[in-house]
Amino acid sequence: MTLKVVILAAGKGTRMRSSLPKVLQPLAGRPLLAHVVATAQALVADDILTIIGHGAQSVMSAFAPSNITWVEQVPQLGTGHAVQQALPHIAANDTVLILYGDVPLTSVATLRDLLSLVDSKQPLALLTIKLDNPSGYGRIVRDQHHRVVAIVEQKDAQSDQLLINEVNTGIMAVHGVQLQAWLSRLTNQNAQGEYYLTDMIAMAVADGFVVQTTSPQAEMEVLGVNDKFQLQALEREYQLSQAKRLMQQGVTLLDANRLDIRGEVEVGQDVEIDVNVILQGKVVLGNQVKIGANVILHNVEVADGSVIHPFSHLEQVKVGAHCRIGPYARIRPSTDLADRVHVGNFVEIKNAQVGEGSKINHLSYIGDTKMGCGVNIGAGTITCNYDGVNKHQTLIGDRVFVGSDSQLVAPVTIENDATIGAGSTITKTVPAGELTLSRSKQMTIKGWQKPAKKPRE
Repeated sequence: MTLKVVILAAGKGTRMRSSLPKVLQPLAGRPLLAHVVATAQALVADDILTIIGHGAQSVMSAFAPSNITWVEQVPQLGTGHAVQQALPHIAANDTVLILYGDVPLTSVATLRDLLSLVDSKQPLALLTIKLDNPSGYGRIVRDQHHRVVAIVEQKDAQSDQLLINEVNTGIMAVHGVQLQAWLSRLTNQNAQGEYYLTDMIAMAVADGFVVQTTSPQAEMEVLGVNDKFQLQALEREYQLSQAKRLMQQGVTLLDANRLDIRGEVEVGQDVEIDVNVILQGKVVLGNQVKIGANVILHNVEVADGSVIHPFSHLEQVKVGAHCRIGPYARIRPSTDLADRVHVGNFVEIKNAQVGEGSKINHLSYIGDTKMGCGVNIGAGTITCNYDGVNKHQTLIGDRVFVGSDSQLVAPVTIENDATIGAGSTITKTVPAGELTLSRSKQMTIKGWQKPAKKPRE
């Protein structure tokens, strides 16, 4: 079977009240269309034909580079007209799956079930669902034998048809040769004056075919997005489903309604996550990891037994086992913390490797640094890595002690077992095993007067 996926993504999304095309509106940190494309890729589609219209250039730019075949629909005359634009890319022996760029959460399993219903003898299958409130959807009309005979759009439905609660999701699978024939027979004789893709169902029945149907496991899979309220509601549905998945894997969540996952998460056993945590990109949490409240992790790996205390922000970081991070720590890209590292409150680290058992506990900035094992960095220490033009590296050996309020002016090397006295500005190599300090002589200026505030005139 050659699978072609057609994604309808040409709509303007007027009710979004946004300059951003509807299919680029974000859900879980990714455009709506990105979710649909990822699903098509997971199905191993031979081609992904995406029909674009409003904001076409913006949509294509958001996915460049990609393996998507872009097809523009101008003017936009309905769903049937949209799929007609893809016909030059569709062969008679293809199986065509039709998806929607604003219906982002249909599962791969559901679509595989749908595709399994289609062959040359059964060329059309629909994804339908029963809703408590079917308003706005096209109704599935069945005969006395429960066979599908038509789909009637709400604006064209009669009063008895409006009582039907089984609705069309718009998602369908069609054998290529019949799709070509039926699209050529579409007309726009309806209330909207558009070419409805759903008119093919009546054509299939008239041609003697039985229209197959299947339904998704959850309503969330077929919910579309038309405005910001629906977008927010779907976001919460999606996030709750992600939280449930983590809890099924043994994660303890203090509040499943206050966790946002905007990417992929892998977890070990006995992980605990407090409230208002955001996990972005790819996050890997080992066994017995604890994540405090209001933490943001973006492309982060945390090894077994480590604790990230509240209000810490980590991006593109590897955290070793049994580390203690935060609270209020910021660890920036290209940082690698070995086992049993302590990073305390109001510490910022960037592009640094910190050796096993080292501690940076208070009010410090460590950038462009290679630090050995068992190092103690005193409060207020700064690696001065930028000269106004270029970045330079600081090398710190094993078991170094750096006193509080010191400045290490890179490029500079601190050798093993060195001690730096508090308040020092270090610009040259600090020898191993020695005490090095740099201070001016303390003095008191007798009779000095504080400046007085001048009275207002």
